[in-house]
Amino acid sequence: MTHPSGLRTGLGTDVHRLVAGRPMHLAGLHWPEEEVGPEGHSDGDVVLHAICDALFSASGLGDLGSNFGTSEPRWAGAPGDELLAEALRRVRAAGWDVVNVACQLVGNRPRFAARRAEAEQGLRERHDLDVSLTATTTDGLGLTGRGEGLAALATALLARRA
Repeated sequence: MTHPSGLRTGLGTDVHRLVAGRPMHLAGLHWPEEEVGPEGHSDGDVVLHAICDALFSASGLGDLGSNFGTSEPRWAGAPGDELLAEALRRVRAAGWDVVNVACQLVGNRPRFAARRAEAEQGLRERHDLDVSLTATTTDGLGLTGRGEGLAALATALLARRA
């Protein structure tokens, strides 16, 4: 049910294991200095995947898996930017405008702060998206703290188009 204000929020999460020999893609950026990257059906960009998941959640269009499942060969190896562009197309076609999204990367590597502004600017320019990105660590706890994986949590605020 849509609130009388026409606003809806959504929550998205993504987690990927890090493996040697995979390129590191995060927030639509390539991190060539990294020796490990996220394992996954597509490029494993946890930031963009979590944002897609939040957009689908807010719009009532399912989740990342129901829209870009591993049974879909079209999405094998797909860049996160391609998934985000398609998620935005679907959400906008369903009558929603994206007010904003926020996403937090959880992990020890790469050092995200130095490229945070670049990532936000790129997402604004490529996707016409008001986005805020942050990063944190888990002080050595869990798979992200041990450097075994990366996670991201995202929220999206949508407004029903009049």
